[in-house]
Amino acid sequence: MAVGIRTVGSAVRRNRIRRIIRESFRLHQHELPEVNIVVHARAKSRDADSDTLFASLKNLWGQIRKP
Repeated sequence: MAVGIRTVGSAVRRNRIRRIIRESFRLHQHELPEVNIVVHARAKSRDADSDTLFASLKNLWGQIRKP
């Protein structure tokens, strides 16, 4: 997993984004098909709170689950 310094900024912010992505994936991994997934953090994720990021990721996992 890679979160760009230009997109998110400091190491603290990048690590926070990584932790949230990992945790969200851990919670939903059993519902997802066996595919490779690339998550690209956008600039808006820099200032978003954890609940917003979890909701966004949950929506994305739902899109992957659809046949």
